[in-house]
Amino acid sequence: MKTESIKKNLTTRSKKAKIERFGKLVSFICILIIIAVVVAIFYFVSSKGLATFFQNKVNVIDFIFGKDWQPSSVDQSGKPLVGALPMIAGSFIVTVLSAIVATPFAVGTAIFMVEVSPKRGANLLQPVIELLVGIPSVVYGFIGLSVIVPWIRGIFGGTGFGILAGAIILFIMILPTVTSMTVDALKSVPRHYREASLALGATRWQTTYKVVLRVATPGILTAVIFGMSRAFGEALAIQMVIGNSAVMPTGLLTPAATLTSVLTMGIGNTISGTLQNNVLWSLALVLLFMSLFFNLIMRMIAKKGAMN
Repeated sequence: MKTESIKKNLTTRSKKAKIERFGKLVSFICILIIIAVVVAIFYFVSSKGLATFFQNKVNVIDFIFGKDWQPSSVDQSGKPLVGALPMIAGSFIVTVLSAIVATPFAVGTAIFMVEVSPKRGANLLQPVIELLVGIPSVVYGFIGLSVIVPWIRGIFGGTGFGILAGAIILFIMILPTVTSMTVDALKSVPRHYREASLALGATRWQTTYKVVLRVATPGILTAVIFGMSRAFGEALAIQMVIGNSAVMPTGLLTPAATLTSVLTMGIGNTISGTLQNNVLWSLALVLLFMSLFFNLIMRMIAKKGAMN
């Protein structure tokens, strides 16, 4: 009787084992749902975006490198004017400019918060950064519309709408994101690295510049790429200040357009299945691949940082 009881206890799952098994099952189901959602998004956008090339017979090269964007018109040879290069160029220019301006500010702020004055940085700057992250995009757009655009118009002339206004807005928007991730990268540098450098006679700034920043470089680069990814996909704020003119940018003060601004303005004014609608889905497909490109770069940088 005693042997049977021991055998039963050994072969019967305990309550903790059942809870653990249930937790694993729930986690597995969540992973499957996430994978299914990602696959569905790719399938949906790809099926819609590729219709431009398979149904409407638009050449891929003409679409990517074409400079004329008038989906309702055709050229002399009867081909639709659906060149996406002005929007692709506009998206890249405002994204790169905002990242170039935001990176020094973000790194400097992070160094102050982590290396110079951690306590004051945590008490003063951390709430400000968290507040900036939580502000909706439309608020940034209104600030750009009522402050930055008139300011540019007053100093440089013209309408004020254009690449410069868009880059400034994106700089403000990605600054807290890049700063927060840079702070995390600096905090992840082991303390004994700093202690060893100071013990060898290096000054505080030499330690920060030649040891801490060098070790944290992969994390900082990941922060910059993440900020660029956010800037590239921003739609509402950039649409309110860039001018929304689908022409090749010729200067910082000329109105331009981005992939997201053209998408948000045009997708509700076209009929599903038409060329005008399909080319907008093709722009969305380009945007999706660019997001993938940014994610791949971040993974490569993170992997290289882990190997070092």
